[in-house]
Amino acid sequence: MTAAYVALEGGHVLEGRGRAPGTAHGELVFTTAYTGYEESLTDPSYEEQVLTFSYPLIGNYGVREERFEDDRVHPRAVLAKELTADVVDWLDSEGVPAIDHLDTREVVTDIRDGGAMKCGIAVGEDVTQEDALDELAACKSMSEHTDIGTQVSVDEPIVHGADNDGPDVALVDCGAKGSIVDSLLDRDATVHVLPYDVAAADVDALDPDVLFISNGPGDPANYEDAISLVQAFVEETPVAGICLGQQIVAEALGGTTTKMTFGHRGVNQPVLDLESGQVVMTTQNHGYTVDDPGDHLEITQVNVNDDTPEGLDGIQHDIITRQYHPEANPGPEDTLDFFDDVLAMAETHATTAVPADD
Repeated sequence: MTAAYVALEGGHVLEGRGRAPGTAHGELVFTTAYTGYEESLTDPSYEEQVLTFSYPLIGNYGVREERFEDDRVHPRAVLAKELTADVVDWLDSEGVPAIDHLDTREVVTDIRDGGAMKCGIAVGEDVTQEDALDELAACKSMSEHTDIGTQVSVDEPIVHGADNDGPDVALVDCGAKGSIVDSLLDRDATVHVLPYDVAAADVDALDPDVLFISNGPGDPANYEDAISLVQAFVEETPVAGICLGQQIVAEALGGTTTKMTFGHRGVNQPVLDLESGQVVMTTQNHGYTVDDPGDHLEITQVNVNDDTPEGLDGIQHDIITRQYHPEANPGPEDTLDFFDDVLAMAETHATTAVPADD
């Protein structure tokens, strides 16, 4: 059996079965999703993390590229109780170490009790526990990844749906899932996917109907360009955000964010809408949350389990954000109407904007 070790922050070392070789390090997190492993593994929000699947069998319906959210696997390594050969072959081809035959119940309990933690991974014929400990020593906290946006964002602007008749969306790509773009295109929008550090002048030249901040990995406080962008446009252009995007909008408008103990990662997170009293099930993947929305945003939705903010609206300006993923993929489709609300806000802005003087 190929040797495989997981060195945890604090010195504990786990041993499992090596499936795909390599060494890696990252923040150890878990997801409770029981389907959608392809979508999870290609979600850019897992950049610089080691993903543990709590569901015991991963890969039982194969691997299909049309389900991918991005063109590569983002977790630095993958842990599971059992991985099928299809998933192992895929991870191996991507150079992502994989370990199974672990008691993932114990791993998840450790994370829930102690919080997301640094870890080191070593898999191979000749690796030792020391190799995993060396990887652990090289691991940085998520807040130290100040340039993580460069790892997940487009380098140059890309336009999707140029011939569509709907609103123009300036989507700031902090690690956007492909299904967000698809959800907007399905509603006839033109989507301008922009680098995470795009200059305000370049956005202004597009004259978008809505500024949309995407999901992504890491600490929202490190996305200084996106924060400044929201501040520059919020008084004149509607603003929307998903996941990290909600946190960035809050930071931009005087709110504060904080790192969660172990985050929300799964497809069955219950969210309460405070106005309607309706509870919907949502897909989530985040380790930070809005702590205080500030004076310019109001909380409209909360997580049923821990009361963290799941939806924010602008008090004075056109702003709508969600902490969860309305596009799901994987997960329930209870919240797809978010995109209808965003584009309705954008269309209202487009039809009521005062033309510039000649």
